[in-house]
Amino acid sequence: MQEIFADLHVHIGRSENGKPIKITAARSLNFANIAKECYDKKGIQVVGIIDCASPYVIEDIEKFLKTGEAYEIADGGIIYKDKVCIILGSEIETSEENENGKTGSAHNLCYFPHLEDIKAFSREMSGYISNITLSSQRACISAYRLIDIVEKYNGILIPAHAFTPHKSFYGNCTSRLERIFKEKFNKIFALELGLSADTELADHISELETRTFITNSDAHSLPKIAREYNKMLLGDISFKELLKALKNEEGRKVVANYGMDPKLGKYHRTYCETCEKQLEGKPPITECPFCHGDNITMGVLDRIITIADKKESKSLKNRPPYIYQIPLTFVPGLGNKTIEKLLSNFGNEMNILHKLSEDDLEAVVGEKIANTIISAREGKVSIHSGGGGVYGKIEVN
Repeated sequence: MQEIFADLHVHIGRSENGKPIKITAARSLNFANIAKECYDKKGIQVVGIIDCASPYVIEDIEKFLKTGEAYEIADGGIIYKDKVCIILGSEIETSEENENGKTGSAHNLCYFPHLEDIKAFSREMSGYISNITLSSQRACISAYRLIDIVEKYNGILIPAHAFTPHKSFYGNCTSRLERIFKEKFNKIFALELGLSADTELADHISELETRTFITNSDAHSLPKIAREYNKMLLGDISFKELLKALKNEEGRKVVANYGMDPKLGKYHRTYCETCEKQLEGKPPITECPFCHGDNITMGVLDRIITIADKKESKSLKNRPPYIYQIPLTFVPGLGNKTIEKLLSNFGNEMNILHKLSEDDLEAVVGEKIANTIISAREGKVSIHSGGGGVYGKIEVN
């Protein structure tokens, strides 16, 4: 058994030949570059690339396998340089009817063991999606129907960033997942928290008590990979072992969730679109105290408190700890050149964030920056909450 780091939600911006995949993501985010970034800089051993159903990306994967640097394994996944396992995934937007009879949208993370599986999934989904080449496209089906298609091709479905106000189940579709998935709810054994939520918040909802929580970056650029990630205990790096960890089987498990403090998330608190103000105060805030209007983007904290059916968050004993982490790109005063200097001296971001002493850091970047990194590691910072699409901000105490 081995402890590994996994980030299961990374986007592709462009294909190798420049075709758009995730339009809002960086051009440098392609299949090969993600594999290299995880190997060279991030220290991530399992990465889920969730735009692999695009025919353009499938072409890139086939070319990548021909280079000899990567190969598929029988237990699922593509192994890069014997150190990184790439899990082939697809983010699909489904159409859901909420409790008020209105139509909401939710993102679903669908993962598959082999290239042939996701190729077959892509072919079938092209009948439900107007442009299968692009990422996160809306399918004219519900998640209740989608999960059957995913399982048909040996895949699994995990609700994505489950509490965000846009494109999520709890955020704008339902107060209970079981209402969406009905008798198939037992097939949802894991849930992605998203950048504005953590374990303590999610554990206010009783139906999630037996579900595994995962924390992922939802990276739209190479530096954002592993801003949130999971530590897992696996027998080896493969789709099969990942599945066991998500199901808590045979000693495989998620050991810890590493994520930003939810206050740093860009949808943590409610925001008034009319006044263009973030609304502070005791949650839940469901209308603007300034204009008394409801043209608001409800924050994750406010939404969870609104739909909670547990007064207190009491995580189960086997729930892994949620460890707050400040990614290097969020540390004040730490620019790209300094980050590159740290990486060239210490190998990868996991070493810098978790292992190095203040003396080691100081020898390379000086006392002030070293102290800032250690303060961020130890939680000795002040955070101004994010909301309305704007990330929170950090001040070192």
